Amino acid sequence: MNSAVVPQITGVQTQTACISELFARQGETAIRLRTSTAAERLAKIDRLKVAVLARAQALREAGAEDFRKPPAEVDLAEILPVVAEANEARRKLKKWMRPQRVRPTRAMFGTRGWIQYQPKGRCLIISPWNYPVNLTFGPLISAIAAGNTAILKPSELTPNLSRVMAELVRETFPGDEIALFEGDATVAQALLELPFDHIFFTGSPAIGKQVMTAAAKHLASVTLELGGKSPTIIDAGADLDAAARNILWSKFTNDGQTCIAPDHIYVHTSIKDAFVARCREVLETTYGAESPQQLQGPDLARIVNARHTVRIKALLEDARARGARVLTGGFVDESQRFIAPTLLGDIPDDAAIMREEIFGPLLPIIGFSDIGEAIRRINAGPKPLALYLWSKDQAIVDRVLAQTSSGGACINHTVVQFLHGNLPFGGVNNSGIGNAHGHWGFKAFSHERAVVRSQLMLAKMFYPPYTERMRWIVDKMIRFGV
Repeated sequence: MNSAVVPQITGVQTQTACISELFARQGETAIRLRTSTAAERLAKIDRLKVAVLARAQALREAGAEDFRKPPAEVDLAEILPVVAEANEARRKLKKWMRPQRVRPTRAMFGTRGWIQYQPKGRCLIISPWNYPVNLTFGPLISAIAAGNTAILKPSELTPNLSRVMAELVRETFPGDEIALFEGDATVAQALLELPFDHIFFTGSPAIGKQVMTAAAKHLASVTLELGGKSPTIIDAGADLDAAARNILWSKFTNDGQTCIAPDHIYVHTSIKDAFVARCREVLETTYGAESPQQLQGPDLARIVNARHTVRIKALLEDARARGARVLTGGFVDESQRFIAPTLLGDIPDDAAIMREEIFGPLLPIIGFSDIGEAIRRINAGPKPLALYLWSKDQAIVDRVLAQTSSGGACINHTVVQFLHGNLPFGGVNNSGIGNAHGHWGFKAFSHERAVVRSQLMLAKMFYPPYTERMRWIVDKMIRFGV
């Protein structure tokens, strides 16, 4: 097999053998890449960036074929983040790679210390179907920046996008450095059997637990970018027009299939009716007043497949059966994998939609009269990937940030924390482990090696035999601190 080519593979045994052979060859390359320079790494990142931009139209067409993803959303949410990640690495990689000097503690007087950033080695990146380009190539840039090899496994649920990405990788990188394997869960399982040095997974908490279990067999480090029911709070004094426009944009982009999209809204009862009325107006002017207009409009993606359509429809029907009101929307066309942008009110706590991550175009709106009530409800569930708060009251902002936990948070905005290259992006507990993007992505794929160099051999004072003088010195160090 030519080092620049990963062949098409068929059959489980052939597939497993090909994966194992490539994994072995990447092991040799990973050792060589330990001494790679910033210039060498940036040249690879530049090649990836150029290749993505050269295939922009092919990616738009593939996104439309897979789930009628609007071209503007491919540009904004798939291509732009990859370009931004590449540009950030170009600006700062030399600084990130530089050893970090540290001052000696008193006990380490007479030594020099520094942190050396080493590549972890062979890395596996498993990415989801909702933003396959962004969530595959973004982590890949971090892996390359840190000096690693990588095998990529995108989702089989977006086969057209995966095909374009596979062609891009084969034409841009030698297989013993970067490779991409298409296929279903059996491919992922075969990859997870191998002793990778680091695994970067983006997907659901349920599959994240399986990935972590597989990694534990080899004591591989992991970065898990998961999901969760990200809540939004709208305080009584919030700017309703800005909140409605921003929340509905972030919720219904990609038809709600976004891990950091607002999952549900807590809105103060004094402004709830006004907020719902403004949301109806925004939905009508954005997507159309009636379902036929929305169905034919160019700006709504589709649910990725029939199974997910049925799942989201079941959440809607269960909520209705338990007494929830459809405030707007509610139309479903399974044959088109279409569910209208839907706002729900009066949702009972035992409805499935209040327990499960929605990941679709349904938006529950829940009233509250005291901010403590909203905080208690948020804290009753698993820690979310994101939390959004709309308020002009600094005391409320401080209280919500202090009394809740989430991977990230936005005040008077939504989802932009993902694009902020100078902030870590990641979850907490159920919503993820570790961080990504920019410097944090580089560190995720790097081992921070502690190095100490002796200048004065003071440790010889503590060699055996243990004299009374040595015991006296240790006693003073304990008593007065070091």
